[in-house]
Amino acid sequence: MTINLKVPDMTELKPRITVFGVGGAGGNAVNNMIQSGLEGVQFVVANTDAQALAMSSAERRIQMGAHITEGLGAGSKPDVGSAAAEEAIADIKAQLSGSHMAFITAGMGGGTGTGAAPVIAKASSEEGILTVGVVTKPFQFEGKHRMETAITGLAELEKYVDTLIVIPNQNLFRVATEKTTFADAFAMADQVLHSGVACITDLMVKEGLINLDFADVKAVMAGMGKAMMGTGEASGEQRANEAAESAISNPLLDDVSMRGATGLLISITGGNDLTLYEVDEAASRIREEVDSGANIILGATFDQSLDGKIRVSVVATGLEAQPGEKTQEETVKRPEVAKPEASETIAKLTERIAGLQPLADAPARADKPAGGTKKAADPVWKSGEDVTIEKRVPRAPAKQAGPQTPEDKQATFIPQPPAVAKKAPRRMPKAEDFPPHAQKALKEREGNQDKAGLEAQKTKVGFFERLTGRRGAKASEPEIVRDNEPSLGAPEDMAAGKPAERHKAAVPTPSKSRLGRAAGTPKPSGGQVVMQEENEDLEIPAFLKRQAN
Repeated sequence: MTINLKVPDMTELKPRITVFGVGGAGGNAVNNMIQSGLEGVQFVVANTDAQALAMSSAERRIQMGAHITEGLGAGSKPDVGSAAAEEAIADIKAQLSGSHMAFITAGMGGGTGTGAAPVIAKASSEEGILTVGVVTKPFQFEGKHRMETAITGLAELEKYVDTLIVIPNQNLFRVATEKTTFADAFAMADQVLHSGVACITDLMVKEGLINLDFADVKAVMAGMGKAMMGTGEASGEQRANEAAESAISNPLLDDVSMRGATGLLISITGGNDLTLYEVDEAASRIREEVDSGANIILGATFDQSLDGKIRVSVVATGLEAQPGEKTQEETVKRPEVAKPEASETIAKLTERIAGLQPLADAPARADKPAGGTKKAADPVWKSGEDVTIEKRVPRAPAKQAGPQTPEDKQATFIPQPPAVAKKAPRRMPKAEDFPPHAQKALKEREGNQDKAGLEAQKTKVGFFERLTGRRGAKASEPEIVRDNEPSLGAPEDMAAGKPAERHKAAVPTPSKSRLGRAAGTPKPSGGQVVMQEENEDLEIPAFLKRQAN
């Protein structure tokens, strides 16, 4: 009798990871990962655009909305993309069946990715699959409307994924240069997804001293909200520290920090020359960035192609868990804190109103008689609550402790008005106060003034001056009218016996101006002397001299 013994075949059990590309951006990311040669995962693409779907490098393709869009795309309408995904939900679940982990990648802001990604994530989570979303936000030059659409899609996607990683396309300018092409810039963004997937698959598939299983990964990433991924590679003496620094400072990720992360997955890969100290240095540098109570899972694997180099990959999860809890606590405590502040504010307002009320009622109290009866004070203001502001009763003046002492009187200082200094009258200087040469000049000046006064009195234009034509020579001298001057007539007048009338006809009547000047000029006391001096200056005609003889 022959007994056939057969060793039972061992069923190969390994985690199945699916990368699901949704829309145009998701399909391009899958193509880049396939071209890079990433192994250990299966790729699926889903799109409403039949032309873009035909150009995909993935073997598994899903045409969404064949009856709704007819393969022409969603037209940047998330509602159309969502309806197209609901139409093809049976095919989507068939591709996700049997997967342990699913990466859903899409570009937010359009129609297919924004609308269909939440539907696919919901189907994945309902199957119990660990779902990780890796999505991008549009550039700023794409407009405000597209950004608002992307934010709405992110909020909807976050409801159904365990971990969400957001890559703003605007951050590509941090690493791109003027010579960076448009295709190379998007390849940098796709590298974030590639690094995250490769980090997890390498830890579970490749050989290493510290291997991780899928349960460890699920413990770090399940239900952790927003997360970040980073990979750094370096060589040289400080390669461990430099690779760790590059991994924790990924410039492409959304503006998030590892501070407060509750889960941390670290993957360190190197060649055969990887030392224990390098592993410790890289892990310690990353551990400094998170809280001491974070769940840290470390894996170390070997890769023969990395001789002389070291690669560090980090996945930090639960970045918003603690801020969310704090926000809820603050929301609960705010009403309790606000009540004392409101009561203090009302009390201050009460004091202000009560302090101002006696001033406003002062004239009314003055008109009332002193012996009038007091009425109950009516409330000034009432609120809907139990707060009432009433008038303050005027206080009696405080009594003084005792009579005021002289020291208290002296304490009150009242400044005296400023004294005005009286100026002494200035004394007129005398001639003796001046130096000798000045006194001489002063005397000469006084003598000239006296002489000028005498000459001013001799400016009268007499009859002889008018007769002889000397008026022009002495026109500048003032005229003086003398009452006792004898009037001399012509010889013809004297012979005719009418000296008075002829004298009146010959002598012109002095004008009012000359009379005014003569009246305003004082008469000199020595009138005769002045007449003699004037007569000496006159030239007497010859016929007058004969008549006088």
